[in-house]
Amino acid sequence: MQLFFEQLVNGWALGSLYALFGIGFGLVFATLGILNAAHGAYASWAAIIGYYAVTSLGLPLPLALLAGVLGGGAIAIIVDQVAFQPLRAVGAGMLGALITSIAFWIILDSLAGFATKQQSLAFPPSSYPYNMVDFGVIRVPAMQIITIITLILVTTGMWILIARTRVGAAMRAVGWNATAAGLGGVNARMVILLTAFLAGATSGLAGVLGGIATNNVSYTLGEALLLKGFAAVVVGGYDDVRGTAIAGICLGIIEVFVAQYISTSFRDGFTYILLLTFLVARPRGLFGSISVQRA
Repeated sequence: MQLFFEQLVNGWALGSLYALFGIGFGLVFATLGILNAAHGAYASWAAIIGYYAVTSLGLPLPLALLAGVLGGGAIAIIVDQVAFQPLRAVGAGMLGALITSIAFWIILDSLAGFATKQQSLAFPPSSYPYNMVDFGVIRVPAMQIITIITLILVTTGMWILIARTRVGAAMRAVGWNATAAGLGGVNARMVILLTAFLAGATSGLAGVLGGIATNNVSYTLGEALLLKGFAAVVVGGYDDVRGTAIAGICLGIIEVFVAQYISTSFRDGFTYILLLTFLVARPRGLFGSISVQRA
């Protein structure tokens, strides 16, 4: 039973990373109608920024984490304004936005590879809590606890923002119809910028925490998060951060248990079987309630 509970916590922490990433990915899709393939690069760049903040500037982990989050948000805004704003101006569809995002994904990954010299970097162990915390019969790494708590706080904060504030109402209005929202007095441009920043920031948070958890800070870090985060959004429902969080956690737990009790080679395959099942049987996900038909 000890192994079971340890793997349960491992899956919960891993799923928390998927969920953190998926929350931002789903936010962009629900509000802007964009499947942003470049989203994974935000996580990679945030981890790189956090790494150099620690190793080159000597910043403590909280400030390095903040630097990564702000960096991810800033990059997301730049990409949105350079890549997607011109497409919105001419009324381009979702396919054009997807192709453009793939191009920026390649560009950002190439720049990240240059920044890391195509190497896998790692945060110094002294820069983050690496002690174990006892919970009865199991011992849990402190960083896993931090990751899980971070997801709870982010999910709660994002849900309150989207569901209970005027800003969230404006975001939902833009998600339904940006033109109508503008006619109703909503500053659609500011909503778009805020959405892009929040999406990049949550992705950046997942990137820095993921870089620490996996001892892998590289230009490829965001690729796995992109695929699993997308799965969390599809399963949970892209317009409900709570659904994405729950789905991400479940995916992480399933992935760890499949690797432990069945086969590591089937770990990713099971995730995509589940993804395809939801795309066919319930495309809105477990908690989804709206559909997006624009870019």
